[in-house]
Amino acid sequence: MKELLRTTDPVKLALATALLEGEGITAFQMDVHMSVLEGSLGILPRRLMVAERDAFMARAILADNRIGSD
Repeated sequence: MKELLRTTDPVKLALATALLEGEGITAFQMDVHMSVLEGSLGILPRRLMVAERDAFMARAILADNRIGSD
């Protein structure tokens, strides 16, 4: 797995996931349940991961749509 995006913005994560899945690339969000440890403040970033074989294409898709990390 390769880290594709790290952000605290849930909307950006949802958009990136939808774009990737629309192109047939499976994306996995990590650290989603860390809010339990932080007290639901939203200060810990979540990571969007893809398979290593899909990383190049996934980065290109996000760059085309001007989605980057914080």
